[in-house]
Amino acid sequence: MENIYERCTLCPRMCGVDRTKTVGACGMPAQIYIGRVGLHPWEEPCISYKSGAGTVFFSGCNLHCVYCQNQAISNELRGRAITTQELADAFLKLQEQGADCIDLVTPTHYVPDILQALDMVRNRLTIPVVYNTGGYENVETIRMLDGYVDVYLPDIKYYESETALRYSHAADYFEKASAAVTEMVRQTGSPVYNGDGGMVRGTVIRHLVLPGHRKESMQILDWIRAHFESEQVRISLMSQYTPLPSLPEGFSELKRRITSFEYNSVVDYAAQLGLEGYMQEKSSARETYIPEFYEGKSILNPD
Repeated sequence: MENIYERCTLCPRMCGVDRTKTVGACGMPAQIYIGRVGLHPWEEPCISYKSGAGTVFFSGCNLHCVYCQNQAISNELRGRAITTQELADAFLKLQEQGADCIDLVTPTHYVPDILQALDMVRNRLTIPVVYNTGGYENVETIRMLDGYVDVYLPDIKYYESETALRYSHAADYFEKASAAVTEMVRQTGSPVYNGDGGMVRGTVIRHLVLPGHRKESMQILDWIRAHFESEQVRISLMSQYTPLPSLPEGFSELKRRITSFEYNSVVDYAAQLGLEGYMQEKSSARETYIPEFYEGKSILNPD
């Protein structure tokens, strides 16, 4: 069987790099690197409603957004190297700790290993598997996940190619993200919940409102409403944008938090369109909400 890592085309970068020998556009080799494994209480209420989502933060990312809050692990080869068996064991340990779900964060560049790890524990895993992604996906890779993922949690970050190119070096972002989200909704169907309000199947589309881009946020909402019935998806509008000291020079427009007017106007517009989902308090825009990586308490790094 062909090893996809030897000519990697898992994401839209289509870098074709042999990740068994070097790193791909995601910054990662074929070896699994993780930044944190543990319970995370700050995800959407439908996947973090009791003990917290059982998050596995994978190192690396195919977007490298200039404002990334997880850049401690997304932009450099950092984290802890683990085997596929250790990944499978981590899923079970999270479940034993009472995790509400298995929350796979930025997982695309490790999809083959994730599928293998899930195959190892499928008969013992009783909580939903969540695919938590920045949205820059190949439809072909998402199709590989059919039958493995219960809940999709994709971003749709940008509508305009100019914005996507400037902030994430991905002019084709919306084209790829919109196609991927359409496939995700096809797989999951309309949201299904358990008795505690936890989503056991469905798709939640996330969007982070950026400073000065509320009209683009509204364009994304227009697309969602035009392509899906209101009961088919949920949305999550995030206000947590936090300008970090590491923001590169030349992005002065991002050196502030969003205003209440900006965020509330987007929330109001979603309500006008009849879209349902989750909204954040503006107090979420704090650095304290950024998880600790590899030094924080973790199942695989408890000290």
